[in-house]
Amino acid sequence: MKFYEYKQIVGFEETNLTGNVYFTNYFHWQGRAREYFLRDHAPEIIQQLEEGLALITLHCSCTFLDEVKAFDEVTVRMFLEEMQQNRITMRFEYWREGIEPMLVARGEQQIACMRRDEGRLTPSPVPECLRRALAGFLEPVASR
Repeated sequence: MKFYEYKQIVGFEETNLTGNVYFTNYFHWQGRAREYFLRDHAPEIIQQLEEGLALITLHCSCTFLDEVKAFDEVTVRMFLEEMQQNRITMRFEYWREGIEPMLVARGEQQIACMRRDEGRLTPSPVPECLRRALAGFLEPVASR
């Protein structure tokens, strides 16, 4: 299955008093992976965002499996789970790199494509450039 990958080296500012990564940083990394995916695979979307397109996060979750600490190298893998009408669901895996990479967390995020129109948000189909970019990341139904 194809995925988009974002690599992160954990800094002290991302840890809490007990020395492990503060939970909100996992959501930050989800956002970063999503943004870099757009930069790398659908740069045309930036102009559409300036013209009223909005990518609204509807749901975001993360399940933690093990600790991550300062200077750990973390790879965030983003998978396309589903794309329907104006909604996109992505799945995330967080891997601590090392001699034996270890899955340390799993996450999910659902976004809606909306349009700003006279101060209101209205549903909008997934833009074609984003649909094309995401198409290569959708797992075939038979293998799910």
